[in-house]
Amino acid sequence: MTTAEIIAIGTELLLGEIQDTNTCYLARHLRGIGIDLYRSTIVGDNPSRIAQAIQESLARADLIITTGGLGPTIDDPTRQAVAQAAGVSLEFRSELWEQIQTRFARYGRKATENNRRQAYIPQGAIAVENPIGTAPAFILEKDLKTIISLPGVPRELEYLWEQQILHYLKNRYDLHGLIKVRVIHLAGVGESQVDEWIGDLEAQDNPTIGLLAHPGQIDIRIAAKAESEEQADNLIALAEAVVREKCGDHIYGANATTLEQVVLQKLTDRHQSLTIIECGLSGALCTRLTEVLATAPEIKIFSRQCENNLEYKQIIEARLIFETDIIFGVCLQTDNEKLVLHLNLFLPEEAKETSRFFGGHPANAVLWSVNMALDYLRRNL
Repeated sequence: MTTAEIIAIGTELLLGEIQDTNTCYLARHLRGIGIDLYRSTIVGDNPSRIAQAIQESLARADLIITTGGLGPTIDDPTRQAVAQAAGVSLEFRSELWEQIQTRFARYGRKATENNRRQAYIPQGAIAVENPIGTAPAFILEKDLKTIISLPGVPRELEYLWEQQILHYLKNRYDLHGLIKVRVIHLAGVGESQVDEWIGDLEAQDNPTIGLLAHPGQIDIRIAAKAESEEQADNLIALAEAVVREKCGDHIYGANATTLEQVVLQKLTDRHQSLTIIECGLSGALCTRLTEVLATAPEIKIFSRQCENNLEYKQIIEARLIFETDIIFGVCLQTDNEKLVLHLNLFLPEEAKETSRFFGGHPANAVLWSVNMALDYLRRNL
């Protein structure tokens, strides 16, 4: 299996001025053609450090993709760094310079002398024309290894990947397989408990299975390598069946399915309206539900915000004033220096209540509370 590493270049990334979305994009598309991504790195605009990072990656991986640093300014050092890492010099490509000048002329501008730097690429590299930007990309083959340098502008990188790089990689490495991922969502259970249930599955090679914890929610990632999508689906289905058997009704959905979507579907099935009474959440629960309400316009959801716990209790006790089928009270409060979530659910046929204690970072308390509240609704509707 072909292996890859990504090197994102730019001091602005290290300073936290912008986010590296290119690595996420490339990672998803690499798995789609069956290439294993084992490492990603961020390096500032320093030619020596970039060259060192490339040489280290060449020792481990078949394919190195760099992003950024192909602009016209002095602090765009990728071309020089790749040449240094490969032990070659930079060479001027007149056809690239013509493309750059044509690009500027199209918009009534004239390319400046520093744009000429972008027409220099490592000796022996394959030039990749960039028709939607001024920074040409390039591919340098070194023995059986490949270095691909792409612009840092996401729109340009994505265009070049889809129009040229993808085809090149499939031919270069005779790629036929893929890596497919399915994410199973759980709520109302902790990460350690899920790990205890499926720990034996996490040790297997294909498909690989891993956990990702969120406040009030656990994701189980199933990633399968196969020669075809059908084979990958079969591998995933076998693993998912075991996961579902072990995790039971803690599972509420997969991939893009959300808790709020599941709750709305249950309300739709019941043909019932809902009033939400919130305290300590700043309307976060109602916001989550109403954001997807357009998919179920026939469902009526009303909300009432409480300033404090006393007001919440008074409203709960006077719940009959609400002319809706279901009333759901959610109150996050501090009790003896502990955060406690109180849930009061009034259905036409019965009333239920419970409390949950939150033990995580206070900044995650609201998100945890909303997920716990949605899961409680899911289980009891």
